Amino acid sequence: MIALQIKNIKQFMNHFLAGDAFDSFLLEQASISTYNTFTIDGRENRAFYTSEEWEDRETRPYEFTQWKKIRPVCFDLIKGKRTPTAFHFVLHLIPEYTASLLEKGDTAVTPDQVKAFVLNIKYDGTSLTLITGTAFHTFLMDKTPDALWDRAVRQFLAKRQIDYEEI
Repeated sequence: MIALQIKNIKQFMNHFLAGDAFDSFLLEQASISTYNTFTIDGRENRAFYTSEEWEDRETRPYEFTQWKKIRPVCFDLIKGKRTPTAFHFVLHLIPEYTASLLEKGDTAVTPDQVKAFVLNIKYDGTSLTLITGTAFHTFLMDKTPDALWDRAVRQFLAKRQIDYEEI
């Protein structure tokens, strides 16, 4: 797990809300504080879908909502003349990328052992911090997946020329 403070918040938010840079993520939850505090549970709502839609992996491929689908809603809540007082997003890397990420390291950990590669994005009114995390289905001694995820996030930011400082 690493914590990275973003140096140029406006540039980061442009990538996060206006571009497709984070479309390889799912939204677990979000909290956005502006004139109200808006809380979004990213878990797909069973009651909204018909039985056929719920079972159809093309209609509903994941447990959580794809960031690219919910991004416009979050953008509408944040945009405006005034900066939010705070926000917090919990994102998961789309599961299809887990295997390729694990293949980059010397680990015996398999994709079915990894519940999620997690990225927390927190803004407190003055600074924006990214915190990585890895969730497993059971306790594992091997910390290689954590290191691989940390490195992948650093590379992700570098590729988009997003400056950060490790804290």
